Amino acid sequence: MTIILAIETTAHTFGVAVIKNGKILSNVKDAYTTESGGMIPLEVRKHHEKVSDKLYSKALEEANVNEKDIDAIAFSNAPGLAPCLLAGMEFVKRKAKKLQLPIVKVNHCIAHVTIGETVGAKDAVMLYASGANTQIIAYEAGKYRVFGETLDLGVGNFIDTFARFSGLGFPGGPKIQILAEKGKKLIELPYSIKGMDMSFSGLQTKLKTLLDKGESLEDLSYSLQEYVFAMLVESAERALAHTGKKELLLGGGVACNARLQEMCKIMCEERGVKYFCPARPLLVDNAGMIGYLGWKMFEAGVYTPIEKIDDVDIDAKERTDMVEVSW
Repeated sequence: MTIILAIETTAHTFGVAVIKNGKILSNVKDAYTTESGGMIPLEVRKHHEKVSDKLYSKALEEANVNEKDIDAIAFSNAPGLAPCLLAGMEFVKRKAKKLQLPIVKVNHCIAHVTIGETVGAKDAVMLYASGANTQIIAYEAGKYRVFGETLDLGVGNFIDTFARFSGLGFPGGPKIQILAEKGKKLIELPYSIKGMDMSFSGLQTKLKTLLDKGESLEDLSYSLQEYVFAMLVESAERALAHTGKKELLLGGGVACNARLQEMCKIMCEERGVKYFCPARPLLVDNAGMIGYLGWKMFEAGVYTPIEKIDDVDIDAKERTDMVEVSW
């Protein structure tokens, strides 16, 4: 029996989970939000430090686990916003020293891929659409390879920036989805895709220009989704054709969007491939996925013993394809 405590702090969310033999017993979180403006990393760090102990106690209580029964602590050390990652690492090191536990360093992006196993995905191409990350990922030859990605903005950050221009606050994605459902006119926007890579900066500039000219926010939101999600689905379909894989997995917070899910389902039906999408709590940033991958890594011996705790550090810019997969 192996019990893993997991901590997630790559961006706006502080999450704590408890995993027992691969089963998620608890998965709690608290996310930084604003009524206007965007995410300020140093303010987010303060948020994480404020809520950490409360969430830790809540996660243990929901899992009905005593901290003395924990075998290791997994945490998202990469990639992400450095102040947020540091808040998580400092919390983890404090608990590890107190309980004399080994630490498992988990790549947040790979955790999004791996959690797909819990809904049946075995060898999928993943469309990973989140705030800072937009990648088309699949496992090949010992690593999770990036077959396509954004050349500038992460799709979630792009949507949140447009929402901020519109005075909608942070996070903006859910509000844009609601507005898009009311849109009636498809407005022509830049469509920038190069092979399996995509670009959103030109689209962002065009949207702001149209917004300033008084174009309907509902129509702009609708058009934004149609253009951007078409780019994502096209890139994912090309990766499926290139790799020959027969599964598509959605991951990341933007994957919660109902229209993106619908477009992916249609593409999968037309290509004859299986479609997988975890439930919302495992799509958004969460510690459950960190703990699930952390459990797999710990069982495979991929961890840092307490004696080498000083070797544990964050890596804010570690890429998905930089990690050797040995579990």
